[in-house]
Amino acid sequence: QVQLVESGGGLVQAGGSLRLSCAASGLFFSSTAMAWFRQALGKEREFVAAISRSGDRIRYVDSVKGRFTISRDNAKNTVYLQMNSLRPEDTAAYYCAAAPGRYGLPRDDEYMYWGQGTQVTVSS
Repeated sequence: QVQLVESGGGLVQAGGSLRLSCAASGLFFSSTAMAWFRQALGKEREFVAAISRSGDRIRYVDSVKGRFTISRDNAKNTVYLQMNSLRPEDTAAYYCAAAPGRYGLPRDDEYMYWGQGTQVTVSS
C-alpha cells in the first residue's frame, strides 16, 4: 500500500521560511518522480514543483522560482520543499504526489498517488 505523509506546514509571517517533507512508503522511491501541488481555499489545485527520480531534472511554477527548492533523499524515501521568502499568496494546503516508473518529469495528470496534505498559512 502506497503512503505519502507530508509534514512541516504551519503558520509563518510573510518573508519567513518553512520546509515541507513527504515520507513515502510502499513504492520504489528511487524509481518514482515526485512533485508538490497546492490548493488554496476556493481555488483549483496548482502545480508547484517536480523532481525526477534521480533528481537531475526539476521544474517549478513561475510564481515560486527563486524562492522554493525541491529536493529528494532516495536513501530516506523522502522529498522536500524548502520555501523561503513566503508570501500571503502562498497560503494553501500543500500536497505531495508520486508518479512511479516515470522517467523525467511527468505531466501533472500522471501523478497516481497523493498525500493527505499539510497546511501552510502565511500572514501579512
